[in-house]
Amino acid sequence: MITNESSPRPALLFLSQADKERIHQAVLEILEKIGMQILHDEALTLLQKAGCRVAEDNIVKIPENLVQGAIRTAPRNIPIHDREGSHVMDLGGRRSYFGTGSDLLYALDAETMKRRHCILDDVSRAARLCDALSNIDFIMSCAHPSDVDPHKAYFAGFQAMVENSSKPIVSTAEDRNDLREMWRIAGILRGGQEKLRARPYFIHYAEPISPLKHPFTSLDKLLFCAEKQIPAIYSPAPLSGATAAMTLAGHVAQGLAECFCGLVIHQLKAEGAPFLMGMGAAVMDMATSQSSYNAPEYYLAYMAAIEMSQYYDLPSWGYAGTSDSQIPDGQATLEATFITFLSMMSGANLNHDVGYLDFGRTGSLEMVVIIDEIIDQLRRFQRGIPVNDDELGLDVIKEVGPGGQFLTHKHTLRHFRSTQWRPRLICRDGYEKWEESGSRNLLDRARQRLLEIIETHRPLPIPPEKAQVIRSLADQFISE
Repeated sequence: MITNESSPRPALLFLSQADKERIHQAVLEILEKIGMQILHDEALTLLQKAGCRVAEDNIVKIPENLVQGAIRTAPRNIPIHDREGSHVMDLGGRRSYFGTGSDLLYALDAETMKRRHCILDDVSRAARLCDALSNIDFIMSCAHPSDVDPHKAYFAGFQAMVENSSKPIVSTAEDRNDLREMWRIAGILRGGQEKLRARPYFIHYAEPISPLKHPFTSLDKLLFCAEKQIPAIYSPAPLSGATAAMTLAGHVAQGLAECFCGLVIHQLKAEGAPFLMGMGAAVMDMATSQSSYNAPEYYLAYMAAIEMSQYYDLPSWGYAGTSDSQIPDGQATLEATFITFLSMMSGANLNHDVGYLDFGRTGSLEMVVIIDEIIDQLRRFQRGIPVNDDELGLDVIKEVGPGGQFLTHKHTLRHFRSTQWRPRLICRDGYEKWEESGSRNLLDRARQRLLEIIETHRPLPIPPEKAQVIRSLADQFISE
């Protein structure tokens, strides 16, 4: 869904302009005076030729001019297209899109409330579900299949997503080799690599290692994305109190510095290549040692990172629909709704991890169904309050007058569908009617809708001639 930003919208702010400028200066100081460890020869060469100083252990100091130059050359908007070539997302500004997450180890059975190891069919089921849900804008694998060779698992998941949904994909990969095969498949679907450059279909996600370390594989994938003009996310996940400063401002400054190291390398490789900035603002709970997705400190650091993306006017990588709860219960719905609300109201662009439970280890497709409805409700909220003569309705109020009624008035009939949001899962029945209909709770209703979609929804098929080429390519890669 491509959104229109011409009208005012509700917004959240956590930083003053002075705060943002101080964080920016801290980011520059980390890069120029503390430095980053770069473990990739080509990246080192690019940085050295651009004027960076390289010390022992490949510690590189990146001067301010390179950082500012990379910010200037990176695109302000990244148009994304679906498998069929339709333009479906514009990443930038305050436009918000939502999707699932990747590489979960476990899937939850909502009837037994027991988890099991993910298999490849979980990737297919999740993609097919998301293909049918109108408020899920892009897909990730949702699962790391335990029944596939681990060195081929990312690629197998990508193929399963391609076959079970026409929505854009955010991919992960082991290294340049399987990423290249994903790029080849996307080119086949688009009808050529130049057409894929012009109308990107998939986005790639890679991470450095906090604190301040950029391994070979992460940078190799980033450089490949720059070369091929694949939109790239380079988002660290510094864990406050463990691999990052405990304090919020220090946590954010370090994460952004790690991200911007990747941005500089990316833009040196291919100026103007599409890049999304962000950080996973992970918080280590000092009482349990768990990495929390839903601590207040996580929310605050995450919101600060999103505000900084708007300060730089760069597309952002965000989060939504996550919970630290082990099962899809009241805590899960509360936490998942809250972080989705924050992402929507802050204008975070590409928000992933819908359906994540248990600190990002377990996935629930019922939660994906529930959050699809929450996103729909929040999108109604985000439209705000239009104010014009027709909306104010002074003539109507005058016509009805004291003691009258609006129920049968033409103004009501003309506006009630566009004004009122209608739920599909959330129950608004009175107690008696709810009881008569089976006394089902929200999770019951979500499970029923999930099963209906899985049983009946059929995604748009890939044309047979393209499907055959993709299968041959996949068979060759997996057999190697």
